[in-house]
Amino acid sequence: MPRYRLLVAYDGTGFCGWQKQEPPVRPEGGGPSPYSEVTPMLHAEGEAGGREGRVALRTVQGVLERAVREVVREPVEVIGASRTDSGVHAEGQVAAFTCEPREVEQTEAGAGPVVMRGVGWPVERGADRLAAAINSRLPEDVLVRAASVAARDFDPVGDVVAKGYSYTLHVGLERPLFDRALVHHVFWRNGLNLGAMAEAAAMMEGEHDFAGFAAAGHGRLSTVRRVLSCRVVAISPERVRLDVAGTGFLWNMVRIMSGTLLEVGTGRRTLEQVAAALKTGDRRQAGATLPPTGLCLRWIEYRGEGPGGVGGVGGMGGVRGGCSGVGGVWGGGVVGGGGGARNGRPDGGCLLYDLGLCDSLGKEYRWARAKFGGGGA
Repeated sequence: MPRYRLLVAYDGTGFCGWQKQEPPVRPEGGGPSPYSEVTPMLHAEGEAGGREGRVALRTVQGVLERAVREVVREPVEVIGASRTDSGVHAEGQVAAFTCEPREVEQTEAGAGPVVMRGVGWPVERGADRLAAAINSRLPEDVLVRAASVAARDFDPVGDVVAKGYSYTLHVGLERPLFDRALVHHVFWRNGLNLGAMAEAAAMMEGEHDFAGFAAAGHGRLSTVRRVLSCRVVAISPERVRLDVAGTGFLWNMVRIMSGTLLEVGTGRRTLEQVAAALKTGDRRQAGATLPPTGLCLRWIEYRGEGPGGVGGVGGMGGVRGGCSGVGGVWGGGVVGGGGGARNGRPDGGCLLYDLGLCDSLGKEYRWARAKFGGGGA
């Protein structure tokens, strides 16, 4: 049975996060209310077979899983590497599923003759064709950027060794328009203190107890995490991007880190308070939780693959994100240059370059790995 790995991008604005969410179904005869085992998209309101009174939430996993099932004609389960929250975007989400190519007997509608019909997706049919087939059934805010055959034991969650996120700020009195769903508007007359923000970002690198940077109810036994790199990148006088790479993150951790750095940049929070939040775990010493609008999952690295993953330009090697040739200094903040063609676009550039959301984690990541080493998720 082949196992397939998908590189997925999506605009999270119209989704209630990645993970499927279904209302409980009360079984006949009473008793507890377990969750249904079917995807909510298959029983959405107005569809045949839907349950009366059930409201299906629109999630990326639900939409993608439905498309995959239509292609392979099997009730497969699509597992994603990162459970992004409602409104969070992704450029490098990784998902996987297993199917069983075979022929089965099926009866045509209206009690017609029994025919043999193929299910699954044979390897010889090609992973590129699989990606195209899935994309033809996806809405415009989700895209399978690449597909490849994975090892049978590939675990998109357990095999992760590092992830990279970015949070993009639009700073100024005039609000953004065309890319307003991808950035967070900071209504601020003066420019941010990028030097102070960079100092605070450097304090967050390394292994710390990030209890002060986690939302209540995160559900983790340990709040110790390793941040491989935390950088403040000035894209333009109005655009500032925060790039964070780490071996794992707590619930809302990147959004709270971004909120803390923003408050340092506006002078509302001091470096001493940032140090206190890291030392004591006191949530009150850290900044506010910024909204999900500006957050994007940029890349995921897996064990044994190295910084670029597997494959080449246009394939699964484009997990890391990035653009080439971006450089210069804006308002005291250094704009980092990418490491070349690493984002899977045919011309070797960044899919979100035109929106100012290109990733510059290449050099920072290599420096961080040399300084802090690797680690599990």
